Amino acid sequence: MKQVILLRKDLKMPFGKACAQVAHASVHATMDSDKRKVDAWVGEGGKKVVLGVDSLEELREYHKKAIKAKLVTSMIKDAGLTFFKKPTVTCLAIGPDKDEKIDLITGKLRIL
Repeated sequence: MKQVILLRKDLKMPFGKACAQVAHASVHATMDSDKRKVDAWVGEGGKKVVLGVDSLEELREYHKKAIKAKLVTSMIKDAGLTFFKKPTVTCLAIGPDKDEKIDLITGKLRIL
């Protein structure tokens, strides 16, 4: 079991901002997940992997694929009150779910 968070590299967010966005995505996807999956995931250590995507378009493509595979997702849009000048989609969490199921969608992406 794992959860994957896809973070947009093109936004060049400061490290702290990127961490906060990833945390938002992880929490929201976990809250939307089936309790049995969350319990199994936490029981295995709650593995999270952060992967990079190059653009909003690429992020949306992975979102579509994850939804088609019936995976829980959480797309995060920053409110635009600090680093960004306007609301901006920053990242996407997928899962938690079985490693193999998530890897079919994100297995070719690289860890940040």
